Amino acid sequence: MVSSLDGIVAKKDNSVSWFETSSNYEKGISGQDPEEFLKTIDCYVMGSRTYEHALELSKSYGWAYGDKPTIVVTSRKLPTERPNIEFYSGDLKKLVNERIKSTYKNVWLVGGPMLAKDFIRLKLVDEIRISILPIILGDGTLFFDRVGLEQALNLKDVTCYKNGLVELSYEILKV
Repeated sequence: MVSSLDGIVAKKDNSVSWFETSSNYEKGISGQDPEEFLKTIDCYVMGSRTYEHALELSKSYGWAYGDKPTIVVTSRKLPTERPNIEFYSGDLKKLVNERIKSTYKNVWLVGGPMLAKDFIRLKLVDEIRISILPIILGDGTLFFDRVGLEQALNLKDVTCYKNGLVELSYEILKV
């Protein structure tokens, strides 16, 4: 998930211009090659609003998720724009335990925050990776808004980039 420093993952107008940063952190590293990272993902899972937003962005930037299988969790009828898109409505534990675990090793939950909260509450998440951009937005959709569950984490990694983005990776502690 990409977030502002104040925990906002989407502006009310869904614009993404805030993803561009003019910050310069001399000690940071150059960005990871996105193509190499994307090769490690076997399957994407996303919520319906994230899917609709990705479709809208794809008109200008192309489809960000390539040809990897993508499962959209929704109870609504949405347009199928690509052959690798599949829609799912129902029990998330069943989705993970009966469909995803047996087929895919590295699944990336793209979002949004409502779906991420459901996965966290149901203990279906192994890791949380959040990239914090150097901006305070002040208003919008919060990533961790009322998760309703205390969850112990173990810091796995921290990476600071030249553009001021800080990526935090946490392992979910199974207690």
